[in-house]
Amino acid sequence: MNDDPGRLPFLGKQPPSAFELRRIVLAPGFSADYDESEWRDAIVVVEQGEFEAEGLDGGRRRFGRGDVLWLADLPLRVLRNPGRAAAVLVAVSRRHRDPDAGLPGAPPPRLAGEHQGLR
Repeated sequence: MNDDPGRLPFLGKQPPSAFELRRIVLAPGFSADYDESEWRDAIVVVEQGEFEAEGLDGGRRRFGRGDVLWLADLPLRVLRNPGRAAAVLVAVSRRHRDPDAGLPGAPPPRLAGEHQGLR
């Protein structure tokens, strides 16, 4: 059972071996061009802070703690943290496999920000 209603139950735990969990920290003022391949096959949860997604049309949408997102295949230009505190995103995706070797392959490309594996 989840004792803290503000915390999602899978955060802070290791996912099953078929899944990969990435923690992305966007420092205050950090901005990066959107790269769809970094978010492919991932469900993203805002664990802390807020971040902003800017569309190709210039429109912006802000997301905050507890929001659950799918950031793949979207008409986005930039992801940024306009706030004064770090934004922490947790992305859960299936592990990618090398079809030739049958072994886990290299993970998908990473955002230029800071990434930390959860323990």
